[in-house]
Amino acid sequence: MNLKKILLPFAAGALALGLAACNDEEDKSAEEPKQEEASKEDQAAAEESQKKLEEQQVDEKEVVAVVNDQEILGEDYNAALGQVQGQMQQAGQDPTSKEAAEQVKTQTLDTLVNQTLILQKAEEAELTASEEEIDEEYNAFQEQFGGEEAMNEMLEAEGMKPEALREQIAESIKFEKYINETVPTEEVTEKEIQEYYDQAAAQSKESGQEMPPLEEVSENIKTGLEQQKQQEKLAQHVEELKADASIDLKI
Repeated sequence: MNLKKILLPFAAGALALGLAACNDEEDKSAEEPKQEEASKEDQAAAEESQKKLEEQQVDEKEVVAVVNDQEILGEDYNAALGQVQGQMQQAGQDPTSKEAAEQVKTQTLDTLVNQTLILQKAEEAELTASEEEIDEEYNAFQEQFGGEEAMNEMLEAEGMKPEALREQIAESIKFEKYINETVPTEEVTEKEIQEYYDQAAAQSKESGQEMPPLEEVSENIKTGLEQQKQQEKLAQHVEELKADASIDLKI
């Protein structure tokens, strides 16, 4: 639920689309008529799918929820919506189906409410993000997208100014600080790592695969178990925040 993770799919998606467009132009001259026809059909299907996804969006200025007197607008809803839709597609589900539409809306609203509650608590705790911390994250974004010029082009394509990115980075830093202070990472024991490894190894053997030696994957297992424990504690904490909050869903 890190706010930075809302930004990344947009940026990665924009770059992927740009690269795909370049590759299409390079390959067109070598395509046979049947391939061109198939490509057109695929493109039409992709455009139709995108249209259905966009139909689930709301007006950017519409109030979709009010959390403790703080309004959440359609602009934020649409950003979170795109991420939820993408997660469902990666899982092999169609977020535009009639059955999934309500689930998509519920999950999107829940994500926004959770984020808002945590950020409100971070503000109450007077947690801040220093300019040095913001600069570090901002520079990391620049490097990820190939430099300042490339990143600015991506931001412009998404209708976002660099100042808005810095604001979201600041919120993300405060978000992370609150989580780490409120639900710090718990220690994972060697016994827990061994039990997880044994279970995974047994499952791999059943599927005809072989797990790497424990010493090669021990650190990854430890990190995964730490994150799992923290997420479980965070989910419980958010439910406690909800119980004491005033939440009014408008859509």
